[in-house]
Amino acid sequence: MKNIDREEELLNINGGASLTSSFLNAISNCIDSLLELGRSLGSALRRSMSGRMC
Repeated sequence: MKNIDREEELLNINGGASLTSSFLNAISNCIDSLLELGRSLGSALRRSMSGRMC
């Protein structure tokens, strides 16, 4: 009898990893930041190689 109760309790457990909109938004913002950092570094490298520094 105890095993049946325990199995029912295990089946009723909810939770765990789920994708929420705030999590997806945070991932999107992180990717955008990394892309912008790459663009900035690339343009700084290009300017220093061509000798057109401010």
